[in-house]
Amino acid sequence: MTALHPVSLKSNTVNFTVLPPLSLYIHIPWCVKKCPYCDFNSHEARAVLPEKEYIAALVRDLEMALPQIWGRKIYTVFFGGGTPSLLSGEGVAEILRQVRMLLPLAGDAEITLEANPGTVEAAKFAAYRDAGVNRLSMGIQSFNDGHLKALGRIHTADEARAAIAIAQQHFDNINLDLMYALPEQTLSQAMLDVKTALSFSPQHLSAYHLTLEPNTLFYRNPPSLPDDDASCDMQEGIGALLAAHGYQHYETSAFAQPNRRSKHNLNYWKFGDYLGIGAGAHSKLSFPNKIIRQARYKQPQAYMQQVALGNPIQTENEVALDELGFEFMMNALRLNQGFDSNLFEERTSLTLLTMRRELETAEKRGLLFRDHKKIAPTIQGRLFLNDLLQIFLRAES
Repeated sequence: MTALHPVSLKSNTVNFTVLPPLSLYIHIPWCVKKCPYCDFNSHEARAVLPEKEYIAALVRDLEMALPQIWGRKIYTVFFGGGTPSLLSGEGVAEILRQVRMLLPLAGDAEITLEANPGTVEAAKFAAYRDAGVNRLSMGIQSFNDGHLKALGRIHTADEARAAIAIAQQHFDNINLDLMYALPEQTLSQAMLDVKTALSFSPQHLSAYHLTLEPNTLFYRNPPSLPDDDASCDMQEGIGALLAAHGYQHYETSAFAQPNRRSKHNLNYWKFGDYLGIGAGAHSKLSFPNKIIRQARYKQPQAYMQQVALGNPIQTENEVALDELGFEFMMNALRLNQGFDSNLFEERTSLTLLTMRRELETAEKRGLLFRDHKKIAPTIQGRLFLNDLLQIFLRAES
């Protein structure tokens, strides 16, 4: 996929002849309980979910979006949240039936659903598989009951183990989400969590450093967290252990067995396109002469009301040409192996000459490696990714 007419910043528009791959993101905004570290658009389900009404809104939202993506194939689908596993199997099946009716879905499309390991959700795993889901992403976070309690999780370590065992009866592509640098966590405890996860041989593991995000309970009332040195020891230990077990560390927080990388997330990181439907969902869509970003209304009830009125999109803006370099780098430099040099032009329609000064600065500071084929963060660049990205952000300010 090559953009045949790359432009410089002296132009006032992008110029694509081939558009990037397209993914579909479906947001399910409810959860049983809001976790104190979570800054996602999630809302506690205080009553029975309006599943039927919400699914109808999702379908109508998708129908209204069709003119913007007409004729484009969908390569991955991702149910995120919130807690998508609060949906019934029948509900997920209906959503995917409508997706297939309305869109050309690739025959080998990766279809992921995020799930919590509570016993109620685990009972639905067979139904999700029958509905067409072929990849399950489970929010384990820890196998330590004390840490799960501190994180506000509603499952226990035993429930997590049981849910993974049930999932493996139905799925051969499973991701386990873990977190480290948790309140009062020691290095040995962090490593034990990973060793426990490895005992199940999941195809994919995500290991996230707990961060205190604004607008969360933890941000307002910070818990006692490991210091930077301890956190760094955890990060290095986790990476070494997973490498020893054959997992490829291909993105900042993502580890995969060979040929098991997340296709959906790779599309994000390679600056592909995605249509997001559902409350608070975001989209990035390319057209021959522009790239736009959209955000749906965040509150579930407001979203459904706005869909009924024919306008689920709360904000929409065209990405300015002088912002594209940073936006691309912000995603692609999360990939440990970097990206092919041609990809920058393909996904932005800009030439790399527009980034020459920033690339040279990053290279001189030892944060970036590049040759005529590839651009990638160095080991130092991975450790100080924010510093690396700041170089490109400074060019846009």
